[in-house]
Amino acid sequence: MKNYFHSLTAYVFGAGLLLAVGLGALRYNLQAAVSNFEFALSYFSIVLAVIVPILTMRVIAEERKQRTDQLLYALPITTTQVIVGKYLALLTVYLIPLCVIAVYPLIFSRFGDVYLLTSYGSILAFFLMGAALIALGVFISSLTDNQGFAAGIGIAVILLNYYSVSLSEYVSSTVFGSVAALCVLILALGAVIKYLTKNENLAYAVCFVLIAAIAIVAFMDNTKFEGLLPAAMTKLSLFDRFTGFVNGVFDMTSVVYYASVAVFFLLLSVQSLEKRRYN
Repeated sequence: MKNYFHSLTAYVFGAGLLLAVGLGALRYNLQAAVSNFEFALSYFSIVLAVIVPILTMRVIAEERKQRTDQLLYALPITTTQVIVGKYLALLTVYLIPLCVIAVYPLIFSRFGDVYLLTSYGSILAFFLMGAALIALGVFISSLTDNQGFAAGIGIAVILLNYYSVSLSEYVSSTVFGSVAALCVLILALGAVIKYLTKNENLAYAVCFVLIAAIAIVAFMDNTKFEGLLPAAMTKLSLFDRFTGFVNGVFDMTSVVYYASVAVFFLLLSVQSLEKRRYN
């Protein structure tokens, strides 16, 4: 926390988030006289694709570059505690501008009818979505010692997730297209497992088992793969799930999904740090 506020990172992040939401509130709530504050959050949620990688790019990459990560292994705490501590610090930096944003609906409610439940439900969902993206950024930062590379990859991945619903209309919905995409993802998973564990046999075994399972299912009933790829791209979108909260639906499955994504990438970050410990 001290490092974030002794550098420009926390201030650039907070200013970027407040500027984006402020512009959204100006456009929708003030100029268009729309009482739905959640529209401002939805319209400028894409700003997270830029400011989250800026916030997370140095969290572990800087440690690796300066070789101070070796000091982390000498501390009387576990690798999990290191990752969780860094993650909670990032969440606190993220939460501070959100606390300022949380005052906006109360101000607007003095001049018109504002749906406070929907507004604050959307703010909560915005926090959960950001928490999941921050966990993704921590994992990407743990893979490299180059801050610029970590930021660039983070922006690309988040933008891909943001536009995944739009892109799903242009991808193949055929059985062959879905099977081919799944095989590519399995190979990518194998590469990640090999990188994190340095165990080629484990990576090959996982790939073989998953590809064999796909082949068996395709042989028994290949219709299960029709339209699978576009549906998966839509379901995996963090931003598309946020739209439900903006529309006034508090979806617990989306809350669980955000939490699951955050935990998944934090676990990968722990494994990435552990791998470096033994290298």
